[in-house]
Amino acid sequence: MKYTGESPADPRVIGELWEVICERAAHPDENSYTSRLLHDKKGIDKVLEKVGEEATEFIIAIKNRVPERTTEEAADLFFHILVALRAADVDFKEVINELERRRK
Repeated sequence: MKYTGESPADPRVIGELWEVICERAAHPDENSYTSRLLHDKKGIDKVLEKVGEEATEFIIAIKNRVPERTTEEAADLFFHILVALRAADVDFKEVINELERRRK
């Protein structure tokens, strides 16, 4: 795939997802996977287990050159990283600021 310099999708979706994760942290909903993950009795360990699991699945999908699975696992990994950041009380804006700093 050749880099075109264009964003293939609306990057605001990540910010919107972050807002939903923060909302689920502040106002738990027993029907929400995110709420259950953030409020699990294992605490942050449960979230980190999921990050590790998704990272492993992402690596395997890349190694096996399965584009569809790679896309799905990348999305899962991004999501669980955001949940881990929230569980650790790290503001996603700080991650964006760090990426911005590195871009220069």
